[in-house]
Amino acid sequence: MGKGNPAMAMSIGNRRGAAAEINVTPMIDVLLVLLIIFMVIVPTLPKGETAQTPKSHKGAAADPGAVVLEVIKGSGGDSGAELTFSINHQFVARKDLPGRLASIYANRAQRVLFLKGDDELSFAQVAEVIDITHAAGVDHVGLMTPKVLAGQ
Repeated sequence: MGKGNPAMAMSIGNRRGAAAEINVTPMIDVLLVLLIIFMVIVPTLPKGETAQTPKSHKGAAADPGAVVLEVIKGSGGDSGAELTFSINHQFVARKDLPGRLASIYANRAQRVLFLKGDDELSFAQVAEVIDITHAAGVDHVGLMTPKVLAGQ
């Protein structure tokens, strides 16, 4: 084995006999290629969904064009309870809800709806109402919680 550049090789053994040299140049090349691959891959990793949090505007007037869908659980026990719907304090029958929402959002640029649900509603019932609103053309559904209503 010949004498190579001491900065690029590592010697094992003593100086009198045969020496085994490890060439580290290919390892550095592989390291640089891996570094470039990771620099390209990392920015394309999925980040998840962004969430928009409601802003508190104490003393500010509500948007006059906002649509609020109220869902109230009627009487009749857990299994037979009918849901009551109202859009901006106007009663709407369940069968008319998709058509009414579609007509409201037909000419709107911002398709945002605020959903105010009864405390006794199950998650499945709220999810079903959100599915109805999305099918009617609503892009964003904001859930009105007691804290949001209190302005916190």
